[in-house]
Amino acid sequence: MRSGLLLAFLAVAYVGVPLLFGGMDYVMSLVIAALTIAGIAVAWALLGNLGGLVSFGHAAFFGVGAYVSALLVMDHGWPVLTAMVAGGIGAAVASLATMPALRLRGPYFALAILAYAHIFKILAVEFSSITGGARGLLSIPGFPTILGLDLASKTGAYLLILSIVLAWMAVYHAIRRSTWGLALRAMHDSELATRVVGVPSTHLKAVMLVVSAFMTGVVGAFNAHQISFLDPEYAFSGTWTVLPIAAAIFGGYRTVWGPLMGALVVYLLDQLVFKEIMPSGHQLVFGVLLGAMILLSPQGLMPLLARLGVARPHRATAGVAASQATPPQATEDSNARA
Repeated sequence: MRSGLLLAFLAVAYVGVPLLFGGMDYVMSLVIAALTIAGIAVAWALLGNLGGLVSFGHAAFFGVGAYVSALLVMDHGWPVLTAMVAGGIGAAVASLATMPALRLRGPYFALAILAYAHIFKILAVEFSSITGGARGLLSIPGFPTILGLDLASKTGAYLLILSIVLAWMAVYHAIRRSTWGLALRAMHDSELATRVVGVPSTHLKAVMLVVSAFMTGVVGAFNAHQISFLDPEYAFSGTWTVLPIAAAIFGGYRTVWGPLMGALVVYLLDQLVFKEIMPSGHQLVFGVLLGAMILLSPQGLMPLLARLGVARPHRATAGVAASQATPPQATEDSNARA
């Protein structure tokens, strides 16, 4: 995205949205929820695109981060923002337990991570002396006031989660452009070939898993302090896996901006439009929309906008699109004529 468009987006996001919708608590709540999903979607895309690992268990990292942060504040008096970072670290540490699943590939890895999510949920219920069990945690302290800005307000919470999501996108972008990112993308073509030339593929995947878990854990911690309530059913709900995956795929998880745009479009359309039209079956319309996007543009919304001239494609995305647009046979024929 060009610098001018980026500055315009930041101006609208940080100034325009609070000015236009700051007094509409319901709308701001929906935007905060969409950005929460976007934060997990970016973390999922980081693991899925660069790590090459499809996860069905990010709810595990979300729940662990939420519980660690809430308990540190409630039981040990930690500052909320510091506890949120600790929640991310807790989720990253929890991800170490899933490392044996890295030996698996494809759907087997996805199902293994899903099993870990259920294990963490059961642990949260059983260790009731620490987590409150099925009853959950009530009256979790909210965000503080910093420099006159009440982060516990809708506007303050919006600015906080927006900053978190943009920070995760910056991390995603930086890793993509690094030598690690180059090695990870090469692994998509042939992991065996990259191992032959000395690339520690399993190590790199493990790093991506830990980073992705940390990101998700911080978002989970934010959500816990934002709603001031937590229980195992909510913290480890499959919603925190399904919606981010749908948002990332819809927006284009191979692009940096795709997960954010996908989450905003998917969630806000579902809540503000589809839910009003079909209160009891709005998920059906959402499913049709997602299916249509997969058929029309398998790479997601952002590459589609790039083809329509609305957005400039990322170099990697443009290269993929170009390679798909030129059939191998056509290339061989042109070489033969030459």
